[in-house]
Amino acid sequence: MEGNQQQSTKWHELFGTLLKYLLSPVGLFVSTDFSVMSKSPEVDVLILRRSEAKWTAEQQALLPDGIRGCQQSDILLEFKYTESFNEEALQQALGYDFFYKQHHSNPKDVQTFVLSAQKPQQQTFRQFGYEEAEHQGVYRSQSWLARKIVLLSLNELSNQPHNAFVKCFASRQKEKQNAFNTLKRMGLNAFTTQLQWFIAGLNTLLFSTKRENMKMELTPEIVMEMGKEWGEVYLSSMPAAEILSHFEPQQRLAGLEPQQRLAGLEPQQRLAGLEPKEILAGLEPQQRLAGLEPQQRLAGLEPEEILAGLQPQVLDELVTYLNKHKPPKMKG
Repeated sequence: MEGNQQQSTKWHELFGTLLKYLLSPVGLFVSTDFSVMSKSPEVDVLILRRSEAKWTAEQQALLPDGIRGCQQSDILLEFKYTESFNEEALQQALGYDFFYKQHHSNPKDVQTFVLSAQKPQQQTFRQFGYEEAEHQGVYRSQSWLARKIVLLSLNELSNQPHNAFVKCFASRQKEKQNAFNTLKRMGLNAFTTQLQWFIAGLNTLLFSTKRENMKMELTPEIVMEMGKEWGEVYLSSMPAAEILSHFEPQQRLAGLEPQQRLAGLEPQQRLAGLEPKEILAGLEPQQRLAGLEPQQRLAGLEPEEILAGLQPQVLDELVTYLNKHKPPKMKG
């Protein structure tokens, strides 16, 4: 992307913000513009595995090829969006790698990567001895100078879901679109709202026909707001039933009062699935029997149960009644 937007947008901050929203929920520390010394220089993105002895499966699932198989706990990322990978970029990455190891960590715990939105020139690969390694788009060098820096070419990474997040920053329009399509198929409901908004804003930024006119500095906060506004407009145009179809029943009812949950249901629908004991629980005896005919109230009771609790006077009246209405004996 060229022009004013290229000059005013700090792409490494947008890239680092996406990784922060993506990886922080799974226990990884992500920092942008992290100082590798007490004063400059500052590496674009730092990812730290702090609490776990090894990368967890949950963390690995969110890291791209090359990084996801890394055993080191401290990951330094130098991101090149508008610039191609060249000698200057390699020297810069080597400087970050050296100074970080000197001031912050055991050298064995550190791995530095350059992520290039553009595919480097073949001449550059040859010059620094880079060859494609264990995955497409992942390049390693045997040169004594470049062997400490792993190179990721975002355009060339596979379209696997774990690569989709970083491939949103690939330079080729087709590769970017494939990445966003992959994220849509994955479904982002399992991720934080902040990540969903940020990806929506990034999508708007990268594919909007008006992006050439965006002359303000596009900060992560602005991209987030763009995504939030887009989400609100999009949701407002969707039928309520379609919005709710993306949520589990418990999520749909969360926050509603009992009366609100039952509103609009027929009595039979409210009671469906309840056992008789559950339906009657909490009702007074009079409420349980309300509306029943005398025969229905007494149905299923033994004679002793029917007579239990009757006053002696009532029993005497009952005996008198039975004697009075006793059927005549049949003559033999």
